[in-house]
Amino acid sequence: MKKIMTMVLALVLALGVMSACSADKLSGSVATDGSTSMEKVIGVLGESFMETNPDVSFTYNPTGSGSGITAVSEKRCDIGLSSRALKDEEKNNGLTETVLAYDGIAIIVNPENAISDLSVEDIAKIYTGEITNWKDLGGADAEIVVIGREAGSGTRDGFESITGTSEKCVYRQELTSTGDVITTVSQNPDAIGYASLSAVKDTVKALTVGGVAPTEDTVKDGSYVVQRPFVLVTRTDEKLNDAAQAFFDYATSADAVELIAKAGAVSAYVDPEAADATAEPTK
Repeated sequence: MKKIMTMVLALVLALGVMSACSADKLSGSVATDGSTSMEKVIGVLGESFMETNPDVSFTYNPTGSGSGITAVSEKRCDIGLSSRALKDEEKNNGLTETVLAYDGIAIIVNPENAISDLSVEDIAKIYTGEITNWKDLGGADAEIVVIGREAGSGTRDGFESITGTSEKCVYRQELTSTGDVITTVSQNPDAIGYASLSAVKDTVKALTVGGVAPTEDTVKDGSYVVQRPFVLVTRTDEKLNDAAQAFFDYATSADAVELIAKAGAVSAYVDPEAADATAEPTK
């Protein structure tokens, strides 16, 4: 009888452990929506997160920064994705930004273009229509075809803010995705465009700006000046569901630093211990 009771007790304990493990297993869904420039970063983070949490459904809807901010505000997604900082009015409307990473905005031309370096001033003059021919910059005698993103794009907002060209740009074409800009520039020897550094392919040439190439290191040390943040947008007064919170915590942790780097961006993660070490001692 004693032996039977021992076996029953062992079985009960085993079932309890299995039940606890099942209860601890993360499930549910994470819906993200927004910046097309963040596709690579969010893609690798989402894939890695699902490998660890196979019962979680992770989705990314590449609609553009403005649309992503609207989507999270209207509760159509858990986390909005923006490749620009939130505006004061957006924060006042109940949204919170968390910088996930920093991304260089590459100034791109066709590989056949002889130009390899431009100053921020030159770029601004091209985009506002003050310089209209490549010969004025030492290139071929050809009209400059100015390519950019559509209104509401985080990449456009970042580019125009940095170059001081907001509401002054004269575009030949305004395209709705980073990929479209790259493709269009790759097919036109006289075109110039801008695109997320993480998305640039060898079908186009990324210019140096003021002699500084757009790389992970120059974005990180700030020497490449045409850069902007990649932001996670959440509703200020509303908690994320368990799955979305777990993804948020993972994406902003030390575990994601290497993955973000492989995707071509620079993680905003700061080691708390390193930060404490460099902080001034409390008096």
